[in-house]
Amino acid sequence: MSELGRHLKEARLQKGMSLDDVQEVTKIRKKYLEAIEAGDYKVLPGSFYVRAFIKTYAEAVGVNPDELMEEHGNVPAAPVDTTMETVIQKRSRRTETERNAKWLPTVLMWTFPVLIIAVIYWYASSNMNQSDPETVDSSNVTNEQQDPSKIQPSPTAVGGGIVSNSPPAGGDSAATATASPTIAPTATPVPSPTAGPVTVTEDRKSGKTTIFKVTASSGTPVEVKIAATGTSWLEVYNGKNSQGEKLSFGNTAAGDSLSFTLGAEGMYIKSGYSPATTITVNGQEITDGKTSSRLLLELDSAASGGTE
Repeated sequence: MSELGRHLKEARLQKGMSLDDVQEVTKIRKKYLEAIEAGDYKVLPGSFYVRAFIKTYAEAVGVNPDELMEEHGNVPAAPVDTTMETVIQKRSRRTETERNAKWLPTVLMWTFPVLIIAVIYWYASSNMNQSDPETVDSSNVTNEQQDPSKIQPSPTAVGGGIVSNSPPAGGDSAATATASPTIAPTATPVPSPTAGPVTVTEDRKSGKTTIFKVTASSGTPVEVKIAATGTSWLEVYNGKNSQGEKLSFGNTAAGDSLSFTLGAEGMYIKSGYSPATTITVNGQEITDGKTSSRLLLELDSAASGGTE
């Protein structure tokens, strides 16, 4: 193993990252990462990619690539025989440009007649569809207008009603109609549900994963907060493992704060360096006491399914 590869491997382990994690972050195949750590640069596709792969690997594990390559000067330099490839690319592009230039006059020659025909057709269609303005039929207009002075308002009864001019049925005297006020029904307020307490207990372990049982009453939101006090690799998923929906993925810095809501599907949290990561559930801190933690939060379905 070369000194450069040993330096990168130590930085990766300090971050709590595996080669699979680095492969997912850098998109560099795992066998190339293993070759860089072993100093076997012949496995890489070419000397041009050696420095690029080392730089990307170093940035993923938090190492300055320029200082790393300056300290370890045994990194192969990029090849200089790229002139022929550049000339070939320029020639192929020039040939394609010349081919397109030959077709351009033909396309323009057919475009203008089509445009002229389209304009003529549009102009003829607009003239054919234009109709004369509609004339007002004077015979439909009535000359009789009601004299406002002849309009007699209906007498207003006491209380805001209207007096009826026709005699009421079953009586000889005139009756006065009164408007009765309508009382709107009063809505009965529905009490809103109150949030109950949330308890978090360590339930069991499954391999490297520590499982915590979160008990909360129905309708009580469960908030998961993650505060970073330093650099650490962090992954958060909705579900039982890393196959669920990805909520957070990458390195954290001091002062970073993340907040999530725990659902019935659970939440899986992976911390590469636990001392730099504080995880709380509704204010209750949880930890498995390890340097690199894998935690699973399960919402107690029996408690969450209470009465409404």
